[in-house]
Amino acid sequence: MQTIVLVVHVFLAIGVIGLVLIQHGKGADAGAAFGSGAGASTSVFGSRGSGSFLTRMTTVFALLFFATSMTLFFLASQRTSTLGSVTDNLNLPAIDNSEPAQSTDAPAGESDLPPTPGATDDSESDLPKVDNQ
Repeated sequence: MQTIVLVVHVFLAIGVIGLVLIQHGKGADAGAAFGSGAGASTSVFGSRGSGSFLTRMTTVFALLFFATSMTLFFLASQRTSTLGSVTDNLNLPAIDNSEPAQSTDAPAGESDLPPTPGATDDSESDLPKVDNQ
C-alpha cells in the first residue's frame, strides 16, 4: 500500500513541477497589453482559458500531492517495527557467554603471574608493604 501511494506521490510531484513550468508569469500579461500578444485570442484554450485551466490543474495536483503526503505520514506512523541494526535480521548462531573463552596457549602457572599488591602471602615484591589500619 505504501509503495503505491509513494509512486502516485512522485508522479504528482513531477506533474506539479511540470504545470508550474508551463504557466506564464504575471509579467507576461504586461507584454500582451502593448501588442506583443496579438495571436493570444487564437490559442487552443482561448485568450484567458489556458491560464485558468492550468491554474485549476495545478491546484488539483497540489491538493492531491498534499493528500498523498499526509497518507504517507500516516502509514509511516503506523509501523510497528522497532529500530535495529541490519545484523539483527541475520540468522546467526547464538553465542554462549556463560563460560570464559579458553585460549589456545598453555594456561599460566602461579609462578608466571605478577604479584598482587597487598597479597596475604609472604612473596617477594618490588612494591612497598601497605599497612591496613
